[in-house]
Amino acid sequence: MARSRGTEQCAQASDVHVLGGNLLKLLTFEHSGSQRLGALLPEGIVDLTAAGGDPALSSMQALIEGGSAGLAKAQDAAAGATAFIDPESVRWLAPLPRPLQIRDSLGFEEHLQNSFAASIKLMSREAPDPKKAEAELRASKTNAMLDTFRKQPIYYKANRFAVTGTDTDVIWPDYSQVMDFELEMACVIGKRGRDITATDAAGYIWGYTIFNDFSARDAQMVEMNGLLGPCKGKDFDNANAMGPVIVTADEIGDPYDLYMRARVNGETWCDSSSATMNWRFTDMIAHISRGETLFPGEIIGSGTVGMGCGLEHMRFLSDGDVVELEIEKIGILRNRVLRSQ
Repeated sequence: MARSRGTEQCAQASDVHVLGGNLLKLLTFEHSGSQRLGALLPEGIVDLTAAGGDPALSSMQALIEGGSAGLAKAQDAAAGATAFIDPESVRWLAPLPRPLQIRDSLGFEEHLQNSFAASIKLMSREAPDPKKAEAELRASKTNAMLDTFRKQPIYYKANRFAVTGTDTDVIWPDYSQVMDFELEMACVIGKRGRDITATDAAGYIWGYTIFNDFSARDAQMVEMNGLLGPCKGKDFDNANAMGPVIVTADEIGDPYDLYMRARVNGETWCDSSSATMNWRFTDMIAHISRGETLFPGEIIGSGTVGMGCGLEHMRFLSDGDVVELEIEKIGILRNRVLRSQ
C-alpha cells in the first residue's frame, strides 16, 4: 500500500502537538531492521530509543511502566533532538505492538441500537421472502444485549496477538464474505489498580489511540448465537488495528469532546463525536477492575461510535478498499483490506 500518510500525519501533528510538561505524541516504528520507540514532531520522528539510551525508552511498554519519570525522560530526549527521521522512510507499527490485554467495550448505545436492527436485515436478506423473514425476526427477537448494556458496561477480550498499525494491509480470512470496520477510540492503562472507583479511574489512563476492530460479520452472526461472544468474527491476523500514535492523557484533555470520522476510499461514512459516549472509560475501568487487577499496558476499546461501521449503513467493504479512521488530536489510522487469495 502506498505510504501517502507520513507527510500528512506530520502536518497534522504540527497543529496539535505541544512539547511541554508530559505532552507527547508517541509511536513505535521499524527502521534499519529494528523496532524503535519514537516521538512525532513537526520536523519528523525522534528516535527515542537511540536518543535516550535508557531502558525506559526501549519500548512503549517500558515507557508506560516507567510512569511519570519515563515520560520526563522521553520529553527531554524529544526536546533536545537535533536529528529527525522522515515518517515515510519507516514502517509504522501499532504503537503498543503487543498489549498485555485488549478488552473491547460497548460505549455507544446508538451503535448497539443500529447494529441490532441491521443484523436482523442481514440475517433475513437471503431468505426467499426477505421482508417476511425480517418481520418474523423482529417479532421473535428481543435486544437482550441492550437491556444489559443499560445496566452495566459490556466488553469482550480481543486477540492481543492480532494487532497491527497504520498503513498495513488487512487480509480478510477466506471463511468470510462480509467485511467490516469499526471506528473506536481506545485508552491505555498506565498503572496497576484493583477495585478502582469511577471517580479515580481517569488517573489510571496513560493515553489514547485509535482502534479499528475489523469484523467478519457473517462469521460473527453465526457464532454469537452460541452466547459466548465473538471469536472467528473478530480473531484473524491484523484484525485489531491501532494507531498511528498514542497521545498522552494530558495532551488529549477532554476525551469526550473529540470528533470521530470514518472514510472508505475517501468517502465519509461517519462524522460523529466521542461526546455521544454513554459508558465512559472511567465507567469501564471501574467495572472491569472489580475484584480484578489492571496492569500498565492494557488496552480498553470504547466500542464503535454511532454509524461508525458498515453494518449500521448496510454497506460492507470490498477487496482493495482503504479505510481511514480519524480522531481529533490523535490523527489518521489507515488500512487497506484485501481478500484472501
